[in-house]
Amino acid sequence: MPRSARTEHAFLPSFQTNENGRGLLAWRQHNKSCNVFTVRAWADKKALNAYLQRLEEAAKRDHRKIGKQLDLYHMQEEAPVWYSGTTTAGPSSVNWKCLVRSKLKEYQYQEVKGPFMDGPCPVGKTGHWDNYKDAMFTTSSENREYCIKPMNCPGHVQIFNQGLKSYRDLPLRMAEFGSCHRNEPSGSLHGLMRVRGFTQDDAHIFCTEEQNFAMKLTDVSV
Repeated sequence: MPRSARTEHAFLPSFQTNENGRGLLAWRQHNKSCNVFTVRAWADKKALNAYLQRLEEAAKRDHRKIGKQLDLYHMQEEAPVWYSGTTTAGPSSVNWKCLVRSKLKEYQYQEVKGPFMDGPCPVGKTGHWDNYKDAMFTTSSENREYCIKPMNCPGHVQIFNQGLKSYRDLPLRMAEFGSCHRNEPSGSLHGLMRVRGFTQDDAHIFCTEEQNFAMKLTDVSV
């Protein structure tokens, strides 16, 4: 909206101003912060009221409220990371796990458990260690560096690499309720949209190139 000393000179008369919080990135080098405001404008009052009505309806369906009401999960602010999902969930979430497990069994998935901590080698092969190390929780012991699992993929590959495999063993389907952690900025955390700790019901299929299309069709069916 154009700057004006008087509001009646504004190009659009219907607008809303929100204070979103405090911004740090632009001022990080000076160790300062600033207030961040968002201004939205509409052509008329009717359009503004329609927008506010949509916001009110969306607030009633906020997944953070619904999750708490149904006892599906909770946010634990006292912990070093904020947990959400089935790792610190209420009794209702167990029913969802049972449902998913029944589907996994129906489609011949093997439930596995990957390592909770791993070295840089498996994660490094995927490029994540070099490009996303700052987004991982890391620790060290006996001059060796480790990361707390940010994803299930490398662990499933390690499991597949154990022992000899033949094309007759394929397709091989692995699934896991993996406990994953990512070092997300505290200001970006929002419900289940962005979390630091979560349980990921993940799966990987190891198959031949000829089996690839059929596996995709099966995925759609699941």
